[in-house]
Amino acid sequence: MELKTLFEKAVTESKALSEKPSNETLLQLYSLYKQSTEGDVKGEAPSNPFDFVNKAKYDAWASLQGKPSEDAMKEYVDLVNKLKG
Repeated sequence: MELKTLFEKAVTESKALSEKPSNETLLQLYSLYKQSTEGDVKGEAPSNPFDFVNKAKYDAWASLQGKPSEDAMKEYVDLVNKLKG
């Protein structure tokens, strides 16, 4: 199956997991998804020091700077398959 098709299937499956992943895993899923679909992070980090959620999301995505979208897609698919059991 083509990687993009596997990725789209994994995105759908990630929304129907039997258990909610940890916050760390959710950040990993988020950053891999964003890197896969949009590439490197754009814009500035949130300036509000109390915006912890968006700062964590930005930092997680920024940590993948330079990773090719195909690699991010593969890692996303692998992570969702691992979470499914």
